[in-house]
Amino acid sequence: MNEQISSALQHLKIAELNEMQLAALRHAAGDEDMILLSPTGSGKTLAYLLPLLLALEPEGVGVQALILVPSRELALQIEAVFKAMDTPWKACCCYGGHPIGEEKKNLMGNHPAVIIGTPGRVTDHLGKGNFDPATIHTLVIDEFDKSLELGFQDEMAEIIAQLPGLRKRMLLSATDAEEIPRFAGLRRVVKLNFLADGDAETAEQASSRLKQMQVLSPDKDKIETLYRLLCSLAGGSSIVFCNHRDAVDRVHKLLAEKKLFTERFHGGMEQPDRERALYKFRVGSCATLISTDLASRGLDIPEVANIIHYHLPVGEEAFTHRNGRTARWDATGTSFLILGPEERLPAYITGEPETFELPEHTPRPPKPLWATIYIGRGKKEKLSRTDIAGLFYKKGGLSRDDVGPIDIREHYAFVAVRQTKVKQLLNLVQGEKIKGMKTLIELSDR
Repeated sequence: MNEQISSALQHLKIAELNEMQLAALRHAAGDEDMILLSPTGSGKTLAYLLPLLLALEPEGVGVQALILVPSRELALQIEAVFKAMDTPWKACCCYGGHPIGEEKKNLMGNHPAVIIGTPGRVTDHLGKGNFDPATIHTLVIDEFDKSLELGFQDEMAEIIAQLPGLRKRMLLSATDAEEIPRFAGLRRVVKLNFLADGDAETAEQASSRLKQMQVLSPDKDKIETLYRLLCSLAGGSSIVFCNHRDAVDRVHKLLAEKKLFTERFHGGMEQPDRERALYKFRVGSCATLISTDLASRGLDIPEVANIIHYHLPVGEEAFTHRNGRTARWDATGTSFLILGPEERLPAYITGEPETFELPEHTPRPPKPLWATIYIGRGKKEKLSRTDIAGLFYKKGGLSRDDVGPIDIREHYAFVAVRQTKVKQLLNLVQGEKIKGMKTLIELSDR
């Protein structure tokens, strides 16, 4: 195996690649463009980042590779994986929802070899001349099907038209499109289709690892049924899917009025609020995420126990992607469909799922083991995980077991702390400086 790839896998603590990733590597050296089809959660990010290491030139000048993605969250996740590989090359993440000026400084000052970005923001940078597209020789479009579904055709066509030096294109998707638009410019193509195996495994999961249940709501407004269901799940991690943003906001608000703590997630929220919600859900300081289908793909959310369809999915594909957030790899999970008095099971659901009987007396879910602490400094202030951990250990009186994952963003950071230690920590670090800087350290309860 290539030395650069071996080193990257070592840094990622990955012992071996799956069959799909190996196939992508085998075809990376050729001149053909590549279409890779593989189910959600199968490891497609590595399937193109590792071949990319073979294409990047050590002495290359300018941006060499462009990775287009449909969402900010996916862009940030890919950037995190790329940085964790610890390669000689730099990457710049470009997405809407935060100042474009910071990205411009990064593009012009750090001279990244790889740009990871959403089509709209990359188009903005091209229009402002913030990087030279002529040096880009490799194009990756991750979640190509989702990009088309969200209407990014014009932006992607505009971007690709400005890449005269393209030698290789890689398109990745969890579904097989009937036709690839001409603007993609594919020439000789090798198509790697792992969907057949993935679908067979998913069908097997339906009877073994993925359990499907229906919950009957006596009222058209299903909020009370949802509340009782969530309380009955004993604090297990759950994603509640709604079909629209305003429904997410409404469900979140009504559950809060019932004193049930949840986080919400949809495309209309500010980026810091979305990042905060995902962090809290990942580390377990919030057990329930209320979301649109935005959370059904492209997010690294491990070990989700329950998927709850508050609204029936718009189609079978949406149903499959939602359920794909649970019962991954060797894990088990449950998919709940909440049906109102006039609702019937969609035709694509075969058989009759077992009915989940809600308990007569609704229990209160347990309090999460972890809480999230917000720190008002981040990467731009040169803050590191060691700085935060050092303060919490020395001044806050915490042990290593009391501190969970630390996530540092551009101008702020999140830290998971044991719920039982939060009050002690905040009392002891009040007024303390971190790395010589005064900063806000508080419980993130928004």
